[in-house]
Amino acid sequence: MIRRLLAFLAFLWRWLRAPVWLSLGALAGFLVPYVIQLDGQVRARFDDLSWQIPSRVLARPLDLAVGRPMTLDTLLLELDASRYRKDGSAQSAGTFSQDGGHFIIARRAFNGLDGRHAERRIALDIGDGQITTLVDAGSGQPLAQAELDPARIATLYGMQQEERRVVQLEQLPTLLLTGLQAVEDREFKHHHGINLSSILRASWVNLRAGRVVQGGSTLTQQLVKNLFLDRSRSFVRKFNEALIALIIEYRYDKRRILEAYVNEIFLGQQGGQAVHGFAAAAEFYFGREVAKLDTAEVALLVGMVRGPSEFDPRRAPEHARERRNLVLVQFHDTGLIDAAQLSKARSTPLNVSAKGALPRNRYPAFLDLVRRQLQRDFSEQTLDAAGLVIHTTLAPSAQIQAETALAKSLKDLGKSGSGLQAAAVVTSVPDGEVLALVGGREVDGSGFNRALDARRPIGSLVKPFVYLTALAQPQRYSLASIIEDAPVSLPQPDGSRWMPRNADGEAHGRVMLIDALVNSWNLATVQLGLRVGVERVRGLLDSFALGADINPNPSLLLGAVELSPLNVAQLYQYFAADGHAVPLRAVRGIVDSKGRPVSRFGVKPGSGDYVVASRLLTWAMQQVVESGTARSIGEAGLANLHAAGKTGTSDSQRDSWFAGFSGNQLGVVWMGRDDNSPTRLYGSTGALRAWIDLFKRLPAQALASSRQGLEFVWIDPQSTQRSDPVCTGARELPFIEGYAPQERHGCALDKLRDWFGGNDE
Repeated sequence: MIRRLLAFLAFLWRWLRAPVWLSLGALAGFLVPYVIQLDGQVRARFDDLSWQIPSRVLARPLDLAVGRPMTLDTLLLELDASRYRKDGSAQSAGTFSQDGGHFIIARRAFNGLDGRHAERRIALDIGDGQITTLVDAGSGQPLAQAELDPARIATLYGMQQEERRVVQLEQLPTLLLTGLQAVEDREFKHHHGINLSSILRASWVNLRAGRVVQGGSTLTQQLVKNLFLDRSRSFVRKFNEALIALIIEYRYDKRRILEAYVNEIFLGQQGGQAVHGFAAAAEFYFGREVAKLDTAEVALLVGMVRGPSEFDPRRAPEHARERRNLVLVQFHDTGLIDAAQLSKARSTPLNVSAKGALPRNRYPAFLDLVRRQLQRDFSEQTLDAAGLVIHTTLAPSAQIQAETALAKSLKDLGKSGSGLQAAAVVTSVPDGEVLALVGGREVDGSGFNRALDARRPIGSLVKPFVYLTALAQPQRYSLASIIEDAPVSLPQPDGSRWMPRNADGEAHGRVMLIDALVNSWNLATVQLGLRVGVERVRGLLDSFALGADINPNPSLLLGAVELSPLNVAQLYQYFAADGHAVPLRAVRGIVDSKGRPVSRFGVKPGSGDYVVASRLLTWAMQQVVESGTARSIGEAGLANLHAAGKTGTSDSQRDSWFAGFSGNQLGVVWMGRDDNSPTRLYGSTGALRAWIDLFKRLPAQALASSRQGLEFVWIDPQSTQRSDPVCTGARELPFIEGYAPQERHGCALDKLRDWFGGNDE
């Protein structure tokens, strides 16, 4: 029987061997080049996953000290931005507790530009708009100063922004790595990409359980699904999955495969942003580093590998808890945790943060400035290096408060605000760090950045620099100098006449410089500018290196120069920094992957040639706020700031501006339309209102302008001679020392002195 069967097979083979060999040859002819092609794709993708460690972009750390301006809202915004989670004890790093104005914060360890900061529990109290106490929560000892770890605001690959977390295996909890293999692929260290026994075992377990509790795919196959394939269940896809898994196992060692897996596996969704990898998932679900996860949290993430949507702890907490507890049992059954750990972890709440904690592209306008400054100061090769940490100046609370203030102000304008755009820049005083930058109404958009690129006529914002040009000549001009606020008519190149007007349509005759500035009278400003020379005014503006084309026409004296809000902030930072030209900066420094400084940006202020004259202007701009065009600041309840500032309105009310500063912050706000059509807003009715709303939110400090080099003298406004406080109309004005008027204007008190003993002077 067997002999006859063998004979039949031999006869059959004589007829089939040619087609079989041809078929095998054809299969080999297809399969070999196909495998070679797949191999090339695998190597290209995996080499890209060599996982260049990205550059992390950080906000500035929050500096805490007794007496530092601080509000409850500001501190809560900062804690939220840095992914701190509120709980009742603040024992674990990355958590805080609050009881009214009393906070306990469990600070994480972090690396700053000044070195390593260890974990620490900090207690502080906030009252009257400032920090009133600051102590070590463990020892109760007072602290002179402390910093909270900075928020991560972006991740850059070179100059490209992505959101990804890349970790090495050593940075992950051992339980996560061993538990992942225990649950998903127990034979990971032994198979070659596919594991038939695992498939059979998983099928049997699932059959007995009546549901899917165990998968048959190896970790390598799961990685293939994430990197190369779609989610279809066709035979071709399964064939490709197995083939690519075999190629990966042939090309790369187990460590490399596992490292790729833990960084790439899909574990959730934040809006349009996928959450890939366990490090990103730890931040997204728990708001802290993966290395700090406890047993229950590790089990939850491992369990979510099976189905991130099905076991989403925010949308399906009961399913997530059930899946977590099942994984914990598997941890116990494989000897990874003991019975006590199992019991404790199973009774632990999910402890998931209320919302996704991954930093999104929330600050596109500010990051635009960061990129420009990096590209200006560093080579492309330096910026492409792996693992840079870029320390910026962003204050997340100030950024959010600026965005909120602009949005509210535009909304309050009602129909007149339709189609209106706005931009804002907030800097710190006096060092020029950019704390916030808003590029338009759509704060999350990455389109036109008006804070940097919208160059618009600045109107009356130029006037303090016209007056500074004059006051820098104290032998000729002071705030008490008389100037004619009289009509001006100058010929234009086209044969027409330039005839500016005051906003009220009136000419006010002989006025002091201080009154002309406080009331923003155009005619007096033009008269003064023509006296000191338009070319000198242009030279002063050019010295700030704004990159603007400044034409020395008389119209320059009323703001016919187009600048961006950042340019304006650079100009007014001069006054806020007490007469020193301080360059604005968005980057504090860069640290390489080994923690070594690549560069640390230092402030290099200008020489301060007009320091004392600038103090006169700061005082004068405080009068603008107290009684001039910006007096609504005091009316809004901010008189205690003693702020200094200036309104600005361009021709036909196309642009509304305000630039002003307190003792610790400078804010510049612009409002206008992209098509340059009129806004029907003055500086005082548009931008100033947004500035007021912003500085109501910011933890602002009162401005105590320096009086060094100045002397305050009572004068008679008519004669501008010395007078006495009791004399009718007498006003106290500052003068540069040595240049105050010496002649005295007599009044009744002077005559009484003469009658009863003469005048000592």
